[in-house]
Amino acid sequence: MPHAHAHHPHPSRTAALNRAFAWGIVLNVAFVAAECVAGLWYGSIGLLSDAGHNLSDVAGLVLALVAFRLARRRPTARYTYGYKKSTVLISLLNSLLLLLAAGAIVVESILRLRHPVPVVGAAVAWTAGAGVAINGFTAWLFMKERRHDLNVRGAYLHMAADALVSVGVVIWGVVVGRTGWTPADPIAGLVVAAVIVASGWSLLRDSLRLALDGVPAGIDPGRIEALIAAEEGVAAVHHLHVWAVSTTENALTVHVAVGDLPRLETIRRRLRERLREEGVAHATFEFETAGAPCTGCGEGDE
Repeated sequence: MPHAHAHHPHPSRTAALNRAFAWGIVLNVAFVAAECVAGLWYGSIGLLSDAGHNLSDVAGLVLALVAFRLARRRPTARYTYGYKKSTVLISLLNSLLLLLAAGAIVVESILRLRHPVPVVGAAVAWTAGAGVAINGFTAWLFMKERRHDLNVRGAYLHMAADALVSVGVVIWGVVVGRTGWTPADPIAGLVVAAVIVASGWSLLRDSLRLALDGVPAGIDPGRIEALIAAEEGVAAVHHLHVWAVSTTENALTVHVAVGDLPRLETIRRRLRERLREEGVAHATFEFETAGAPCTGCGEGDE
């Protein structure tokens, strides 16, 4: 069966993403340490919850970097698609880390609402302000590639959510500093959790779909089937399956009944080219003679 292989990303893109991950990890490790010290010193649950979220982001960035590099490794006899699926698994794990962090923040914030603790608002605001700059810059590093790679999108969502959360903590820090209203701090923690859940749930949904070999976002099976059926010489199309090999590459298998056998190679080449334009990098065709019984079409094979 003819098989179409995708090329690896351009070296400049790979280098840029490697730099983005490295900058993100280094900056966020330094900021988590500073935020933890400030949160413990001033007794701020807003800062500590944000530090906890940032720590999960560091773990997420490290995992995303590992998956990104694993996906570049060559296939082996045992892993014939290489380690590309690791990007999907890491995206799924990252979404679970986000939701776990949100749960921990909610619990701690509720405890602080029931048992308020005085907070130095100005210190909280200044520390969180540094977070806005660091997380905003890191999110910007991933902004361009977030639409093309779910793994990078996970890193981007972590950073963008953190930047928004830090803005909220700055606001609440100013409120506490000016009014002395201590419930503002745990309320800031709950706002943090809400933002995390919103971004984490979206990532979980998309990652779970790819992990279960669902049709990737942006791929319309009906359109793909119609595209193949419209090719000159194709008599029928059936048993179409589309799934994600990684967060950036999609694969397809399909049975194609051909009425014009001399044009078989031309049909195969044209279909491969058109499918690449539709975002399918790996295409495997099972060609059949039009009108002949389908071989390998089991009763449970849809």
